[in-house]
Amino acid sequence: MDYDAIILGAGGAGLMAAATAGQAGARVLVIDHADRPGKKILISGGGRCNFTNTGAGPANFLSGNPHFCKSALSRYSQWDFLALVERHGIAWHEKTLGQLFCDGSARQIVAMLLEECRKGGVEIWLGTRIGEIEHADGRFRVAGCVARQLVIATGGPSIPKMGATGIAYDIARRFGLEVVPPRPALVPLTLGQEDALFTSIPGVSCPVVARVGDVAFEEAALFTHRGLSGPAILQASSYWRPGGTVSLSVLPDAAGTLRAARRHMPRSHLKAVLAQHLPTRLAEVLALRIGLTRELGNVTDADLDAATATLTRLTFRPTGTEGYAKAEVTAGGISTAALSSKTMEARDVPGLYAIGEAVDVTGWLGGYNFQWAWSSGVAAGLAIAARHGCP
Repeated sequence: MDYDAIILGAGGAGLMAAATAGQAGARVLVIDHADRPGKKILISGGGRCNFTNTGAGPANFLSGNPHFCKSALSRYSQWDFLALVERHGIAWHEKTLGQLFCDGSARQIVAMLLEECRKGGVEIWLGTRIGEIEHADGRFRVAGCVARQLVIATGGPSIPKMGATGIAYDIARRFGLEVVPPRPALVPLTLGQEDALFTSIPGVSCPVVARVGDVAFEEAALFTHRGLSGPAILQASSYWRPGGTVSLSVLPDAAGTLRAARRHMPRSHLKAVLAQHLPTRLAEVLALRIGLTRELGNVTDADLDAATATLTRLTFRPTGTEGYAKAEVTAGGISTAALSSKTMEARDVPGLYAIGEAVDVTGWLGGYNFQWAWSSGVAAGLAIAARHGCP
């Protein structure tokens, strides 16, 4: 039961590392407690898997060390993974903002990864409890098996109904690796009673520019009965911290729009003007928030300026997030300071690696996190093979 490497986790990163090392000649075992491999892949992208993004680059990732991801992303890029997809005859299409999806099903991506593992002679044990991990004489013992290299690819605790846990952090701490406090990311935000106007219009969405600090995302926002969601909000949520604010520009040219309305439709009211540009229910609550009830012809420049400020920087102070249950990924994780950016190997524990979502590297919405899984998996897989002198 000896292997060159044992990989904990049969998700995207784990399978990619296993296939890479296995095809390079290493004997690899993948262990996962789940009954199926790639469970998060299967539910991603509405079942079609947003498997990468044409624009993927270091600027699209959050990390305590923003430079850490550069090496892996450059050595195995989105174009490399797309070439793999095409070699397997998987039809794909591009949606907005460079997002690439399968034409058919996310099952095709999982099947592709499993076939790559098969080519490398990788063994995969599903429904297997990891249990205690022993480490002595440079060898790791897991589930009755022994290897000189161990890969943490168990992801983070987001989407616990899929079986996700924080075991990666427990393992990391067991070996003395620092863990950046994990938190839900790409997650809806909740609002308090002071913003009840906006939780009263669930299902309403519109294009916005969402800002947190100096970071801005121009996509759609969705108002829910609990707060804010939609692509723009999910993106902003990764940068938001408790106690902070999120602002939305719902009408970027509000100044010109309102002044033109006052000039050409002086008897109109703010709600009616906003309804020409925004969903009716949103126009209603914005008019109530702004509080202008007079005809626009009787509104002062100062009042119009105040209304413009609200429409271009509608500010909320969220009470929190909807947590790991609704988070697409986990931010934080195993500190990059403990790892080699080239190999993903722990600096102080030879033979121990961490990849994918388990690491403190978090991508934007739109296929970036999968690209990190592929890139970090390949980096570790190549390092595993090289350590054993495999070609």
